Amino acid sequence: MIVLSAKDITKEYGTDCILRDISFHVEKGDRIGIVGANGAGKTTLLNILTGEEEPTSGSVTLAADTTMGYLKQKDTFDRSGTVLSAAEGLFEDLAVMEKDMLTLSRQAEEAASAGRKKEADRLIRRYDAMREDFSARGGYTYASEVRGVLSSMAFTQDMLNQSIDQLSGGEKTRLALACLLLEKPDLLLLDEPTNHLDIDTLKWLEQYVRGYRGTVIIVSHDRYFLDQTVNKIFEVEHHRLTRYNGSYRQYAEQKKARRIEEMRRYDAQQKEIKKQEEMIRRFKQRGTEKLAKRAASREKKLDNMERIRRPDSEQSAMKIQFHETYESGRDVIQCEDLAKTFGYGSRAVPLFHGISLHARRGERICLVGPNGVGKTTLMKIIMGEIPPTDGYLKVGYNVAFGYYDQEQQNLHEENTVLEEMADAYRLYSSTEMRSILGRFLFRDDDVFLRVGDLSGGEKARLSLVKLMLSGANVLLLDEPTNHLDIASKEVFEEALVQFPGTVIAVSHDRYFLNRVPTRILEMHADGMTEYLGQYDYYVEKKQAQAAAQTQDKAQGGSTSKNPDESGENRKAAGKESTQAYRRRKKAEEAEERRRKRAKEKAESEIEATEAEIAHLEKQMQEEDVRNDYEQLETLSRQLDALNQKLMELYEAWLQ
Repeated sequence: MIVLSAKDITKEYGTDCILRDISFHVEKGDRIGIVGANGAGKTTLLNILTGEEEPTSGSVTLAADTTMGYLKQKDTFDRSGTVLSAAEGLFEDLAVMEKDMLTLSRQAEEAASAGRKKEADRLIRRYDAMREDFSARGGYTYASEVRGVLSSMAFTQDMLNQSIDQLSGGEKTRLALACLLLEKPDLLLLDEPTNHLDIDTLKWLEQYVRGYRGTVIIVSHDRYFLDQTVNKIFEVEHHRLTRYNGSYRQYAEQKKARRIEEMRRYDAQQKEIKKQEEMIRRFKQRGTEKLAKRAASREKKLDNMERIRRPDSEQSAMKIQFHETYESGRDVIQCEDLAKTFGYGSRAVPLFHGISLHARRGERICLVGPNGVGKTTLMKIIMGEIPPTDGYLKVGYNVAFGYYDQEQQNLHEENTVLEEMADAYRLYSSTEMRSILGRFLFRDDDVFLRVGDLSGGEKARLSLVKLMLSGANVLLLDEPTNHLDIASKEVFEEALVQFPGTVIAVSHDRYFLNRVPTRILEMHADGMTEYLGQYDYYVEKKQAQAAAQTQDKAQGGSTSKNPDESGENRKAAGKESTQAYRRRKKAEEAEERRRKRAKEKAESEIEATEAEIAHLEKQMQEEDVRNDYEQLETLSRQLDALNQKLMELYEAWLQ
């Protein structure tokens, strides 16, 4: 069933064309990721689909009775409300209905007490009908659902009554997303939903989107998130839209293969055209009537040939290379038992304690952890911007810091791009500076744009060019990929890998975490846990630790953050008899085999269910099925049941 279709969409601003002749349709249950460079027109396309902007030409059609929800990059909350009131406000009609039910119940009781049986019976029938409607619309569950979704979006109990005006930009984004998910529209449009989410919240959102019963369209630069959630990719490039089936990885492979094939066909035709033109030239040179006729015939065929358009060149990517003006000492940073508390006396609020970190020259360390644990604060303590409450901090010899601020507070809104650079680096001439800015895609009149008018991605690129020119030998990066498009992320990641200095980065970008770090540090309120490796290894070790903790709790023991299993076993063997120890080890091994079999069974069932879903979706796209309403309805019900089953299987697998 088609829920939305776009036909020949063109959008122009004056003489600038943003989108040209874009046509596509969206079917029920689709999970579509929209990708493209910053400024390609992705958000403009979403605004046209929702009716917030009118296309210059073309039309958008939404299926009857289809509800639509749209998560924008900027929220529209009433600043005087609280977190809880904003979410519960979505169910205001149910709250009113609940009051009406209480009133009816009281009136029926009064009528029965006064002996007005007919009136009491009539009121009870109205109450029962209203109660059934109230229950069907989730009246008895919405309050717990609201708190559950807010909790999943990292809103603690203490934050529920916090004023929206006091929330950070990231917290407002999470609240907007929570409210949208509570509305459960048929068609969900998400514009950069993963910005400002920590890894645990990202995992929850991925699971939610995968199990969502409606249709989802996502604009995102988060490659890992797209891999986990979408089954189609729409790429907006050179004002046009190209469709690909599959995840982000499959799209990347298909795009590469498609471009190679298009270039091969174009080159082959160009070779044939040159060959024919050379033959025509030779025939004409001979000067005979017969060859002249042949030349004319070939010219006619050449004129009527359908010319293959040369494939568009790849989107320009920024060019970045970090260098250090001078080398730091071997020991760059040493922290022991750092603690930070805000406020004094009875109003003191501890943020973290027991933080120890030793960074050496050439390391690339990534900090992960839940939002609010103090990762940005730790970076500022390391740079000396704010003092620690307790602990030891030593910065090594010849260390020069370069800092990337995710809030872009190091930029001056009133400056032009060129003025911003000239203020920071006065030794470069205007021509040299414009050449450097060109490497970061600020070309021609772009250098005269006011910083305050730049997009998030443009501000990110401007911050990066300033960082590159700083010559720092230790780069402190706070969520550096948040506003970069995919092409820029890949160039940036490669530049960090090639950088000879030291990198300490806070990031929730899992592709970044699988590419850049030499080790990952997970930050808690009471210390750090170290993982030697990248994101996949970090996840594997976390799962192993969680399994060990579960097993240990089942046996009535306790597990440390970094359990030394061999050490624990040796201690256990010393306390138990040899026979008892062997029995316990045998039982543990049997339990581990059982868990392994259960995991393999769950994975097998997930794979089979996903194959069934793919088969059903393919079947629903067939022409004869799409025209048979009853068959389509039956298949839709089967698809909903399979999606629900898949959600349950994922839950079991995660457990």
